Parts: sequence; structure tokens; C-alpha cells
Amino acid sequence: MLLPLEITFRNMEPSPALEARIRELAARLEKFSPHIVHCHVAIEAPHRHHHQGRLFNVALRITVPGHELAIHHTDATNHAHEDVYVALRDAFKSARRKLQDRERKVRRQVKTHVGMPKGRVCEIDQERRFGRIETNDGRLVYFHRNSVLGRPFEELPVGTIVRFVEEPGDLGPQASTVHAA
Repeated sequence: MLLPLEITFRNMEPSPALEARIRELAARLEKFSPHIVHCHVAIEAPHRHHHQGRLFNVALRITVPGHELAIHHTDATNHAHEDVYVALRDAFKSARRKLQDRERKVRRQVKTHVGMPKGRVCEIDQERRFGRIETNDGRLVYFHRNSVLGRPFEELPVGTIVRFVEEPGDLGPQASTVHAA
């Protein structure tokens, strides 16, 4: 591992085997982010007056350029964390997910939600309680009166510009939600 690694043991004696495992897990983090500048791992054993149900706390501080990720992994309901190696594994899994999210943001690969498409109401059938929207590319999209939000279906005139959520229907595309713009 090339990055600076700092390990702190609290309420417990340092263990060469545990330290080796921490170094191994920290080295794996470099696969997910080559930008790690520093990593500090703190393992805290519960106070010695507890005899059963002693859960280990693991905290990681990972520094990347312009940001510090803090992972404090304590789960009082997870009795698997009575084993320090399991607590370490879970903390490093959480760190890996945060690093992956950070890298996606840096590479601008975060999912963006495209706005709802716009269209124009081109047909209203008051008796059968449905209408059709003409999309900007000339397609027709069916909608039922129950899909209209923001105003009553009966007050929706032909020619109204609407935003809608399109989905496949039994007889072609349909709008599950229609918002009058």
C-alpha cells in the first residue's frame, strides 16, 4: 500500500494480525479510488466491564483531494460485530461504497433525471373519459382522466401544453401522469 495509513487501537492491545488485515483492506480501497491521500482507521473495543455482547466500533477517515470521507461503523443490533474482523469488513465495505460514489461524482457519472416530456392535448373525449397528447415528435399518447393532475379533466381544453410520464400500454404508449403546464 502506497498511501499513508494510520491505525489506532482504543481499549485494546495492538494486534499484528489485525494490523495486517487492516493494511490488506486499505490496499483494496486503492482499486476504487486512486486519489486517496490519507487513511486513518480507529478500532475501539468496548469497555472491559462488558463480558458478553461486546461490539467493536470501527471508524475510518479517508482523505481525497478537497474532501474527507468519514465512516463510523457501529451497529448495536448486529451481534456479528462482536467479532472485530466482521466489524472491519463491514466498515471497509461502507468505505468502498462511499469512495465509488465520490469517484462517480468526480467523473460526472452521476445519474441525472431527465425532465418530463412536453406535449399538446390534441383530443378529449368527455364521454369515454380519455384524451390524447401529441408529442413534439408527432406521436400520439393516450391518457385516462384519472392520470390528470393539477386540474380537473373536464377543464382540460384541446391545445393545452402538458408534461407527462409515458409508459407502454396494452394498445400503445400511454401517459400515467399528466400535468398541465
